Amino acid sequence: MNARSDIHERLAASLREARKARGLSLDAVAKLSGVSRSMVSQIERAESSPTVATLWNLTQALQVDFAGLLEGRSDAGIEVVRAGGAPVIGGRGKGVSIRILSPAEAVGKYEVYELRFAAEGVLESEPHSAGCREHLTVIEGQVRVVSGEEAQVLAVGDTARYRADRSHLIAAQGGAARALLIVQDS
Repeated sequence: MNARSDIHERLAASLREARKARGLSLDAVAKLSGVSRSMVSQIERAESSPTVATLWNLTQALQVDFAGLLEGRSDAGIEVVRAGGAPVIGGRGKGVSIRILSPAEAVGKYEVYELRFAAEGVLESEPHSAGCREHLTVIEGQVRVVSGEEAQVLAVGDTARYRADRSHLIAAQGGAARALLIVQDS
C-alpha cells in the first residue's frame, strides 16, 4: 500500500468512525455539511480524494478536529468550537443567518442555534415533528414570534417557549436582532 492510499484509508476510517459515533446517517451528514451523500460515501470508502474545503465542511458537521483527522481522536476534556468554526446555514429565511451551536450527535434530540436577523429579517418554518417545542431567548433587539394563531413580541432577555409542530415564524421588529433558539424534539 502506498502512502497516498494509506492516507485515504485513515481519512476514510476517521470520518466513518466519527459519523457512526454520532449515530448519523450519510444523509444526515450530507445535510449538515452541504457535501453530497454520494461524495460522503465515496470518501468513507476511500474512493475519492476530497478537497480541503470538502474536508473542512465534513469535520465541522461531524465536530471533529480538522488538524488531528489523520492522527486519531483526541480525548480532550473541553471541546471548543471557535466563533468562526461553527457551521452556518442559510437559505431558510429572509435576512437571517443561522449558526449551529449544538453538536452533530444532538440532531433529532435537541438543536441549538444562534439567529442573527437583519432589519425586517424573517425565519418562517413549516411544522416540525409532533410534540416539538422551541425555546427562544432574545439577546439583542426585538423579535415577533408566531406559533399557529398566537403571537408575541419579545425584547432583550425575554424567552418564549412555544409549539413548533405547527407553522411558526420569528421576525425582527424595528431593526436588527439576535437570539438563541433551542429546538427540542419530543
